[in-house]
Amino acid sequence: MTPTLITPGEPAPDFELEDVHGSLIRLSDFRGNKPVVLAFLRGFM
Repeated sequence: MTPTLITPGEPAPDFELEDVHGSLIRLSDFRGNKPVVLAFLRGFM
């Protein structure tokens, strides 16, 4: 699979991940409400 790069200012593609409680959340659930900061921690858990 070839990674897809986005340019600064371009909306991120929608995706779904588990939160710390195991519930699924989607990026689109937050779109249009408030700014979202994504932090991917390597080796967490």
